[in-house]
Amino acid sequence: MVTLQNAENALKTVYLGVVANQLNVSANPLLTQIRRTNKDVWGKEVIKLAPFGINGGIGAGEENSLLPEAFGNNYAQFKTDLKNLYGKIEITDKAIRASANNIGAFVNLLADEMEGLVKASTFNLGRMLYGDGTGALAKATAAEGKVITCDKVNNFIEGMVVDFYTKEGAKSVSQARVKAVDRLNKQITVDKDVTIESDPMTVYVQGSKDLEITGLGAIFSNSETLYGLKRADYKWLTPYSSNVPTEISDSLIQTAIDFLEENADSKINFISCSSDVRRAYQAYLTAYRANAEIVELEGGFKAISYNGIPMVNDRFVDEGTMYLLNTNDFVLHELCDWKWIEGENGSILKQVANHPAYSATLVKYAELVCDKPSGQAKISAIKSTVSNPFQVTVNCNHE
Repeated sequence: MVTLQNAENALKTVYLGVVANQLNVSANPLLTQIRRTNKDVWGKEVIKLAPFGINGGIGAGEENSLLPEAFGNNYAQFKTDLKNLYGKIEITDKAIRASANNIGAFVNLLADEMEGLVKASTFNLGRMLYGDGTGALAKATAAEGKVITCDKVNNFIEGMVVDFYTKEGAKSVSQARVKAVDRLNKQITVDKDVTIESDPMTVYVQGSKDLEITGLGAIFSNSETLYGLKRADYKWLTPYSSNVPTEISDSLIQTAIDFLEENADSKINFISCSSDVRRAYQAYLTAYRANAEIVELEGGFKAISYNGIPMVNDRFVDEGTMYLLNTNDFVLHELCDWKWIEGENGSILKQVANHPAYSATLVKYAELVCDKPSGQAKISAIKSTVSNPFQVTVNCNHE
């Protein structure tokens, strides 16, 4: 007979390992390239020394001259909070009792719940990798009742619960659930009325404002500080960035790669871009009669290749944008791997207050840190079309 204890045992012994592996390996192609460690985690913070520059104890001299003075490596101390990542499932008491005498139905019940949790967590993790840590999804520029027009919608998905904040930082609408996403017209439909008078409002994941991991958006932002250090004091905290409107080309990509190799001693090993940029690059290759090489990545992901460097498209990269990364510089510091929050006697299923249902919460305490921001590049304002180099314009007017 199926009991609540059976459900807990299944969640602990059967599903936890599978879910953790899926979220660590199959959540996002960029995440699979990032090393995970519990090193440099001190209490609730990540505190680590990041080396920069070179050792100063070098020099040349005469045969009998004094040896060079010893000057050690340069270090800067990063300090950032571990972020709290949660995933929650809920099973009604009625559903458990209905499947009490049917093991197959109970297994399907748990499998469906865990599949939904993995899907939601995968989406959220991938989004945060490219976010700026604030949890901001988009700017809401106009509203007609429950239909909201945004500057972008790639961070939204049906079922997501969001908060709306005014320009002054006050919460205007709380826990509005996204019912539909119109990706062509950049609109979302929520289950609550939203009013936007003049200034755009910012949309955040429910309860997540300023609490997410430090993603690429934070590294490439214009913020004065990063990991507790002032960018003005450490120029290597500022990455390479280009936003001049241009068409995609090998030369554009290689220019950024060469700059990073020559100025930051960085070897790019991963390229991530928006879908429109990838299509433009494929059109560019076709125009030059070149074939795109396909490479396979860990987690079952596939990508086209630029000189052996995988180039993946990711829905969370803004239109017209490409990131060129040295993933060896990124580390996901974690207090532990994904775990269930346990109560008394190790119980993970708890009754929802005043409701005939039980919930279980998956948690991970982690923070993403880039040891060398200057070794990364972002190219934006890439046009989604490409000129045909073989097209010739002939003037047929005769005087």
